[in-house]
Amino acid sequence: MYKYKKRQSNIRKIIALIILIIVVAVISIFIYDMYVNIDVYSHKQSDQNAEATRVSYTEDIEENSNDDITQVLEDTIRCVVGISKIKNTGSSIFLNNSTSDLGLGTGMIISENGYILTNWHVAGERYSNCYVTLENGKVVNGTVAWSDKDLDLAIIKVSASNLKHITLGDSDNIKIGQKAYAIGNPIGVEFQRTVTSGIISGVNRTVKIDDENGSSYMEDLIQTDATINPGNSGGPLINSKGEVIGINSVKITEAEGIGFAIPINIIKPIIESFSKNGEFEEAYLGIFAYDKNVVPYLDSSIEFNSGIYVAQISADGPSYSSGLRTGDIITQIDETTINKMSELRSYIYSKKSGDEVKLTILRSNKERTITVKLGKK
Repeated sequence: MYKYKKRQSNIRKIIALIILIIVVAVISIFIYDMYVNIDVYSHKQSDQNAEATRVSYTEDIEENSNDDITQVLEDTIRCVVGISKIKNTGSSIFLNNSTSDLGLGTGMIISENGYILTNWHVAGERYSNCYVTLENGKVVNGTVAWSDKDLDLAIIKVSASNLKHITLGDSDNIKIGQKAYAIGNPIGVEFQRTVTSGIISGVNRTVKIDDENGSSYMEDLIQTDATINPGNSGGPLINSKGEVIGINSVKITEAEGIGFAIPINIIKPIIESFSKNGEFEEAYLGIFAYDKNVVPYLDSSIEFNSGIYVAQISADGPSYSSGLRTGDIITQIDETTINKMSELRSYIYSKKSGDEVKLTILRSNKERTITVKLGKK
């Protein structure tokens, strides 16, 4: 009897211990779960706060960025002018072929003393006259001080001073995909100083131009998907800092969203000379050469890895008597490597007539050196 009661007592103790263990376990689980939920909630709140801060910060950056480019465009637009070969343009948008009939185009002020950069096909030949509409609506007479049909560039002079002029950038350092803005007068005076945006979609492009005089090639162009219409010709293509990287020129009419601009670096030496000296004495090499990516259009049998191909030599130019020949490949000028016609032009523009330059050429796969005394164009 005593042993039975003792056994029952041990069983009760075991049951009580088991119940105690279960209770402790349940309480522990409850406390742990509550702690985890509080921690998760805390982290969730922290993450939500961080996300809200990030979104707010991003929105602030985007808003500040939009404000910045708005100010940049407002400042740049003040330097853009309208150009016409006819003084009274009237309501041009309602006329057929207004840009061609009225000679409408765009230009940009490049110096405070009245020099304006535009296209040759907008301004015309040297010493010809045109009419320039300033930002304040005033129309002034302009005279073409310099022009180059091959480059499709011209510089106009107007009698004005203290003009706000545009900032020049560096077209050698542009990258595909970077933001670009085109400014111009796309279809007439009613839509003057229109801004379109896009990206740089290609560099060093070559475009074949067909006209009544035959075919020619424009090389080393900047390609952009910013909308460029005929009246935009001569206007600036700028980067997000408001610096000019190109001059809007030709547009392929067979395709949408493809426009081209001439790199600004080509004409920088000329701009600097006019701005400082009021004149530019153009040195003359007397050749016409093509980049290597154009040569296959001319003759598929011609192959070379670097340099530019001499396609034509003027009979009255300084290169003709120097020993340079059609078909030569110019690889260097004064030991400076060149691979683009634009590089050769820029270098010659930095020289004066009477200066001597040393050309390194390849002829029949043999390297030669020719010295040319530059003439005056």
